[in-house]
Amino acid sequence: MTVTLRSFATVLGLLALAACARPAGPEEPLPEMGNFRLGHNVVVVNEPQIGPFSRRASDEEWEQELKAAIERRFGGYAGEKLYHLGVKLDGYALARAGIPVVMTPRSFLVVTVNMWDDAARKRVNAEEKAISVFEGLSGRALVGSGLTMNRRQQMRLLADNMARAIQDWILENPEWIGLPAATGAAGSDASATTDATGSGGAGGDVN
Repeated sequence: MTVTLRSFATVLGLLALAACARPAGPEEPLPEMGNFRLGHNVVVVNEPQIGPFSRRASDEEWEQELKAAIERRFGGYAGEKLYHLGVKLDGYALARAGIPVVMTPRSFLVVTVNMWDDAARKRVNAEEKAISVFEGLSGRALVGSGLTMNRRQQMRLLADNMARAIQDWILENPEWIGLPAATGAAGSDASATTDATGSGGAGGDVN
């Protein structure tokens, strides 16, 4: 359920795209989700790979932030069918303060996602999905969140962006949740998705 080292390096290369991304807050109007109702909200964090010059966060902190963001994004849906979400954190970077204009490090998050249909007792996605999100542009992230946010604020921003990216992925496959194909949503511009393969990496202690 993890990305390869090559995939992780690709994500590092995509950091330049972060300036084009917009944030994803739970205050946005939520799209239609058909018969979706959130069942189990499972987040696995086990020594993820950590980007260069990153602040550190514990596995427990990431689990808490991601589970909370998924609940904020999906917990209000009251469809007729239960779906379980399984998310594994593969890698992240929490930007430290850089030099404005010359160097403004950007934060990112990489996970692998699966969704299960409770009634059918099977996974709905044929292949595991790797999703990458960046911090995006908001008031305090305009010059890089390392300058304007503390570590926990960065984690919450990334977790909220990831929850929306997961929703975008589901809506790209509306038949999974009983929606007609025409209602599928376009993917988030704060994220990039790929099929997931490979092995994990090493994590670190809290800074």
